[in-house]
Amino acid sequence: MSAKSREIVELITPAVASVGLEVLGVEYAPSATRAVLRVYIDVQGRHVGIEDCEAASREISAVLDVEDPISSQYTLEVSSPGIDRPLFTPAHFQQFIGESAKLWLRLPQDGRRRLKGVIEQVEGEVVTIAEESGRYQVAHDNIEKARLVPDLVALGLVSEKPGKSPRSGPGPAPAGPNPKKA
Repeated sequence: MSAKSREIVELITPAVASVGLEVLGVEYAPSATRAVLRVYIDVQGRHVGIEDCEAASREISAVLDVEDPISSQYTLEVSSPGIDRPLFTPAHFQQFIGESAKLWLRLPQDGRRRLKGVIEQVEGEVVTIAEESGRYQVAHDNIEKARLVPDLVALGLVSEKPGKSPRSGPGPAPAGPNPKKA
């Protein structure tokens, strides 16, 4: 998380907690025209609903109006973590040991800026990701962004692994509507 994101998390956490919710983290994307402030919330024991997002949005907006930490125009988005939950802290990684995750790194490590593998362990501020090609120990400060990779088959959202669909042999895929024609 950027310094601005950490500042915003500190400002809004008490207000979000006052409505029984938790701030997972913040993504702040400044822009020349209009920045985006995306706040991820969670709640223990159940899924985050639209009512939760609305309540958090009201509380966050009130705090940001008073504290004014963003000098330019911005759009506030309040979101549930979703099935591809973002991971912001070492504790988030610890919670999901054994799960698959995608990581985008600030600085290349072994010539790579993206990793996708299983979260194997967390020791202090170091996250170990196991890929088919090997293990990578990544300092948390070098992780720009991280998300879980949901197992869509286990969730019952697809019948088999993506890219493994059966076909009747080699040759072009069946013709369908052409999305380029209008």
